[in-house]
Amino acid sequence: MRLLLTGHQGYLGTVMAPVLAEAGHEVVGLDSGLFADCVLGPPPADPETYAVDLRDVRPEHVAGFDAVVHLAALSNDPLGSLAPELTYDINHHASSRLARLARDAGVRRFLYASTCSVYGASGGDDLLDEDAPLRPVTPYAESKVRVEDDLTALADDDFTPVFMRNATAFGFSPRLRADIVLNNLVGHACLSGEVRVLSDGTPWRPLVHARDIAEAFAAALAAPREAVHAKAFNVGTERNNLTVAEIAAEVVEAVPGATLVITGEAGADPRSYRVDFSRIRAALPGYEARWSVKDGAVELVDAYREYGLTKEDFERRFTRLARLSDRREAGAVDSSLRP
Repeated sequence: MRLLLTGHQGYLGTVMAPVLAEAGHEVVGLDSGLFADCVLGPPPADPETYAVDLRDVRPEHVAGFDAVVHLAALSNDPLGSLAPELTYDINHHASSRLARLARDAGVRRFLYASTCSVYGASGGDDLLDEDAPLRPVTPYAESKVRVEDDLTALADDDFTPVFMRNATAFGFSPRLRADIVLNNLVGHACLSGEVRVLSDGTPWRPLVHARDIAEAFAAALAAPREAVHAKAFNVGTERNNLTVAEIAAEVVEAVPGATLVITGEAGADPRSYRVDFSRIRAALPGYEARWSVKDGAVELVDAYREYGLTKEDFERRFTRLARLSDRREAGAVDSSLRP
């Protein structure tokens, strides 16, 4: 297929672009470039690129594509809570508009990067499948629910939206994010010798490696229409349903000499959920999320040390909220986060 990959210069997109190309697809990227220079290690080779803000996409940007893989978003809960109006403008309205433009241009398949955080405050230890009640607790998660609803309404015989509800991502990407749980805990351990957990450590989190997410999207592109049409899929594996304290313990094992400190200073976290991933295995034969949290922690330790991760870069360059704040202060982006 000829694919448009939005957000290809982000954390997940940088991993996904070569995976889709290896699967035989022609990949064209679309990205505003806000995080294009947030690189640790050798610079990645980007595909052909539309340098466009998601809010400014025009019909010609989606013309001639067989499918759209839509990753672009303001991508974490603290950032969404700081600027909820921008989160809804970009993550919700611009995403739904992109889907309408794609449908009108004859794009037949639209893979949407949703999130398991739509389950939010599930209140219990039961495994949640895709039919579980959605209880988002942040603007970021709420925006994902709204887009899923909008795309369901667009589905027809010629347009197939697919909702990929990714678990919390982890693992090395050339365009690193240090503000997601495993990547963050490993970074602190490597730089300070301490694994610091600010909650009480009890909330459940489902985790999935960036490469496993990319492989899931590739499998969904190859699947028969009837297997994926207007359906949601949790992306991950049950073995990576862990409490925050269990995740931290894996980091302690991966970083020799690191010590664990659970402070509880952030109070109780309402986001706690365990997820069932059986639907994606049934619908996409041969797909299996293979990376364990332990393997991901070891991979991150090796990469941080090989490429010389510094405390300044860890806290500013590879943390989304801090990076955007720094770029605004430098005049590189305006108040609406446009370059």
